[in-house]
Amino acid sequence: MRRPADEAGQNFVAVCVSLTFCFVVYSMLLVAVPVRGLELGATPLVLGVVLSSQYLLPFLLAIPLGGVVTRHGGRKTLVAGALVMTAGLMLMQVLPGYYGLICGQLLIGLAHLQMVLSAQTIISSLATGSRLEGYFGWYSTWLSGGQVIGPLLAGGWIHWAGGVGNLFLVMAGIALLGGLSGLALTGDATLGMRVSGKQTGFRAQASLMRRNTGVQVSVAITVAGMFAMGVYGSYLPVYLDSLEMSAVMIGVLVSLRSGVSMVIRPFIPRIIGAVGGRERSTMLALCSVSVGLGCLGFAGNAPAIALLSILVGLGGGLTQPLSMVVLAESVGREQRSGALGMRLMANRAVHFLAPLLFGGVLGLSGFGLSFGLSGMLVALIAVVLFRLQGRHRVSESGTPG
Repeated sequence: MRRPADEAGQNFVAVCVSLTFCFVVYSMLLVAVPVRGLELGATPLVLGVVLSSQYLLPFLLAIPLGGVVTRHGGRKTLVAGALVMTAGLMLMQVLPGYYGLICGQLLIGLAHLQMVLSAQTIISSLATGSRLEGYFGWYSTWLSGGQVIGPLLAGGWIHWAGGVGNLFLVMAGIALLGGLSGLALTGDATLGMRVSGKQTGFRAQASLMRRNTGVQVSVAITVAGMFAMGVYGSYLPVYLDSLEMSAVMIGVLVSLRSGVSMVIRPFIPRIIGAVGGRERSTMLALCSVSVGLGCLGFAGNAPAIALLSILVGLGGGLTQPLSMVVLAESVGREQRSGALGMRLMANRAVHFLAPLLFGGVLGLSGFGLSFGLSGMLVALIAVVLFRLQGRHRVSESGTPG
């Protein structure tokens, strides 16, 4: 008979390997799709539409998919997501022009959401407290590794092939490897739960959002972090291309943020302890992201862009694991997948809107103003989050004993 610790270890490794393949593909798209769009002659606004299309279905279906994960278990939904991602990449390869890019992005966005939601649900059930911080820290480290490798692979392929070529076909093979890794999940990860729509539907999540401060804090952190990552990932390759940098250099600089995030994430519990708790860690992280993102458009050479990318990577490396831990500890198991779905809905909504907003501002001005306003928006969200956390502390201290 297997011990629970052995089962938890196997499931954790299986999830991390599967999602690493998923994020290799996802981060390759951050280079391949903008470059393919430029090959087709896309304007900044059209490119924003193409890049944003990936986040439309996840925004609409994140909460219902949370109920699907709860009912059917993590393994089935994770493997199914990998198959859908493969289908989306095949469409991008075989359909010409913008039709293939947009149709493929729609499927890939849905598949990516399903895989991430399955993985986060599985991991959130493995532990609590600092041990859960460690799990999510290492999980995020694996994903950052995939995000480091992806742009390098995409940039190297584009440089070697002289264009995107058959890159989407290669990515489909990598997505299939993610599905195969998910088959190693066992035990609780294969089991579903009987839940009602009142526990997992839109009304249930809206109620949680109104009354649960932990959920509010988690969503606020997610909105700030994902807005920054959406702008950074979607338009940094375009900005670097405007500076006439090579595809290899673009891949290196895009990967740098993920590399920094990967390095610090195993040490998240220690960082939280060193700076005095999760609240201070969150505020420092968002300040780092705000400064790094806001100044990017004024940097005209690789060393300056690399330094600012490091700041974005430091902040981004902390925000998302913290967001997941706060939410996982704020709701019961039967509501966890739905709440994670709501968090991911906010995540995808921001990813959908960020490239459109940035593309619109960019079409009217330039990269300097566009990145600067983006950094200011992250700072504004940080102020709102600080006040929200302050009210939560006051309400707790004022509760009669």
